[in-house]
Amino acid sequence: MKFYQELIKGLWKENPIFRLVLGMCPALAVTTSVENALGMGLAATFVLVCANLVISTIRGIIPAKVRIPCFIVVIATFVTIVDLLMNAYTPQLHKSLGIFIPLIVVNCIILGRAEAFASRHKILLSLADGIGMGIGFTIGLAVLGLCREVLGAGTITIWGALQFNVLNFDPMILMILAPGGFLALGCLLALMNHVQRCLAHRAGNVYEPPPHLDCRHCVICKWGAE
Repeated sequence: MKFYQELIKGLWKENPIFRLVLGMCPALAVTTSVENALGMGLAATFVLVCANLVISTIRGIIPAKVRIPCFIVVIATFVTIVDLLMNAYTPQLHKSLGIFIPLIVVNCIILGRAEAFASRHKILLSLADGIGMGIGFTIGLAVLGLCREVLGAGTITIWGALQFNVLNFDPMILMILAPGGFLALGCLLALMNHVQRCLAHRAGNVYEPPPHLDCRHCVICKWGAE
């Protein structure tokens, strides 16, 4: 039961993008197309799952004072693997994502889950957390990329060769530029809050956005302030 709860929490309740508002750099930078969004999401998911497993396994032998550097070394190892594999098998996607693949090393979602969860829980729960958060991150990127590409180009691009023209209108170029990313993200965050409010109202409760689910309350920042 707890495994299932950890697995699904990243899909909605603690979605990294729409609820925790973490990983905004790649979320805004690479979501100009669905293809880029899925590529980044899958790469981050692989790193997150593998890092969680390794860190949970060795958590008992990592000295407390150097745990963050140790986590970064583990994460960087899997990021290097992803970087090399994508360069070998999906060169066009690798070129599109560019510097944002190596930057997964310092992604606050990856490091945050390592510090907040994997270093404190057993392997099975850490696996569930990694899979759930990774899928939630991928879904968030895909939804954001879908909105921006459809409105900004009128297409849906998946793995280069598959491109669908979904709307016949003059595209809003703004949506595939940096300001469009902020606009799309803001609208989706507002939609999430509206859905949560409607669900709470239907259940007879009063909904207030949780103030503790944001970057300012990340466990890493809390630890640094102590």
